[in-house]
Amino acid sequence: MDAAEVELLSRTLRKTMTTTAAGPALDAALRELGWSELLAEFPDVALPTVFRLLGETGAHASVLVDVVGSAILPYAGGRWVEWERGSPSVSTGLDADLPLRPVPTGEPVPLAAGRRAVGWWLTGSGRAMLALARAHVLDRVQFGRPLASFQAVRHRLAETLVALEGAEATLAVADDPLGSLLAKAAAGQAALTAARHCQQVLGGIGFTAEHPLHRHVRRALVLDGLLGSARELTREAGALLRAEGAVPRLVQL
Repeated sequence: MDAAEVELLSRTLRKTMTTTAAGPALDAALRELGWSELLAEFPDVALPTVFRLLGETGAHASVLVDVVGSAILPYAGGRWVEWERGSPSVSTGLDADLPLRPVPTGEPVPLAAGRRAVGWWLTGSGRAMLALARAHVLDRVQFGRPLASFQAVRHRLAETLVALEGAEATLAVADDPLGSLLAKAAAGQAALTAARHCQQVLGGIGFTAEHPLHRHVRRALVLDGLLGSARELTREAGALLRAEGAVPRLVQL
């Protein structure tokens, strides 16, 4: 697919995700748009485009199940969860919108593509939080000056942007299990950085149920644990490198 086709696809997906109810209805809409064919023929386009937009719009669909090939997914702390398709039971997790429920155990599943997918979802959520914080500081005035003029505010937003850009760069070049592991860890850390800094920038309004920030914060916290948290994956990468006794070249510069 060329750049113009990807841009048209992104606009269509964004409109679909913002006008269609999340869950089974969005699953059906994405199937009609050719999600399965896109994933099979153009996975390098499907993963970043679809999952990043899920994060930016705050929508959710069962597309991760298609990527991993299983509805039973590993979660942080050695736990397992099931992504319920169709009409799921009520979730009791931190993000009640996601149809995840704990299950006793599961079977090993291929993780590389799934970790890249969740990584793009995390960076999309981070971008959404950054956009909310940026709009707030440009509009809000304190002590006769826009909040955006204060250096401390700028530093927090700049650090968030650098973290997200770095995570996306890592995701873009990840093409093996170790690269995907590191990319997921970077994306999880970037999303958590975005949650922390954007909450500080938004102040009291960011804590309210009326403001959309809390939805993205909850989504980031849950997605960070899915297929391994940033902390766990960092430890796992360290153990792999110690066992190998060498650091592989992940990107040809």
